[in-house]
Amino acid sequence: MASFSISKKPRLYLSTQALQLCFLISFCSILPFSSSSIHDLLVSRGLPAGLLPKEVKSYTLSENGTLEVFLDGPCLTKYENRVFFDSVVRANLTYGSLIGVVGLTQEELFLWLPVKDIIVDDPKSGLILFDIGVAHKQLSLSLFEDPPDCKSQGMLKNHVRKEKGFEALR
Repeated sequence: MASFSISKKPRLYLSTQALQLCFLISFCSILPFSSSSIHDLLVSRGLPAGLLPKEVKSYTLSENGTLEVFLDGPCLTKYENRVFFDSVVRANLTYGSLIGVVGLTQEELFLWLPVKDIIVDDPKSGLILFDIGVAHKQLSLSLFEDPPDCKSQGMLKNHVRKEKGFEALR
């Protein structure tokens, strides 16, 4: 007569594997994406690729839509006006918008104002809306077709100093 016994160890082993798989899936959801660029991600979410500079080294996108973009360092570029990117830019990414932006400021009439939201309501309009707190500014989407080059803060300070003659005062 044959007897069979079922061990409880395999169940524990399977439960451990299932737990490890769940951990791996949740961990991978916050890792930097490597299969596509941040610019491809923006386009897939209804935003222009040129909202962020070429100098992005990595980014993370969590399941709840929180986007963190890591640049080589703080830098300055120009669309219609000058724009300053911190080394990390954060926002909530939804289709056609970046809401609650942190780490991005825009120069307006000699003042640096934080960009709070970036919205493309209707791509057919050809306009993108920047909420800078005290005002909403509409710009042409064509300004953001290609990712701009962004100059590091140190390079810009040296360049401005030489232009204004401050280098001679040192």
